[in-house]
Amino acid sequence: MAVKQKKTSGTKKQKAGGLASLAEVSREIRRAVDTGKVAFGKKQGEKSVLKGGAELIIISSNAPQMVRERMKQLSQVTSVPVLEYSGTGLELGSACGKPFTVSVMVVQKTGKSRILSAAK
Repeated sequence: MAVKQKKTSGTKKQKAGGLASLAEVSREIRRAVDTGKVAFGKKQGEKSVLKGGAELIIISSNAPQMVRERMKQLSQVTSVPVLEYSGTGLELGSACGKPFTVSVMVVQKTGKSRILSAAK
């Protein structure tokens, strides 16, 4: 008797790859929080970007549209790269080790993390 083999679809591999990259990005974000300097929130992020102390802007997937547009506008003016985190604000807060949601965060000093390579 011939044994039937299941066909695997490529979508599962892509989803698994996406999750792995999300985990890697989350790990690098946590490393930046622990070893570098970051600012959480729209107000602190804007101040950091406008003063010239920002290296990267991270925006969660469920950030309000007005906040998203404002941070992207600031990034274009100051040429600071933007990383759109594919998780929610709660997941971003959890990745940072914080017990609250984080819709926007700005990395001021990367420390030992390689988060800038994820933004490219």
